[in-house]
Amino acid sequence: MEKIVKFKGLCCANCAAKIERKLNKIKGVEATMSFVAGKILLELDNEDLLEKVIELCKKEEPEMEILLWFQKRIRLLS
Repeated sequence: MEKIVKFKGLCCANCAAKIERKLNKIKGVEATMSFVAGKILLELDNEDLLEKVIELCKKEEPEMEILLWFQKRIRLLS
């Protein structure tokens, strides 16, 4: 399942890269983090992994705020 998580409160791109590396070590999680856009694109094996993602973010960067998350929907135009 794909999710997009919006965030704020990181001070630099290095912090985002550090979190991205650690997220990708969680089994069942593929993460791509954009510091500039303030978003994390997640591919999760199951819904429960979203809580682990949020916990890791808060542990690594306590000032980081998770604003919202939603399921990515792709609409095909024909």
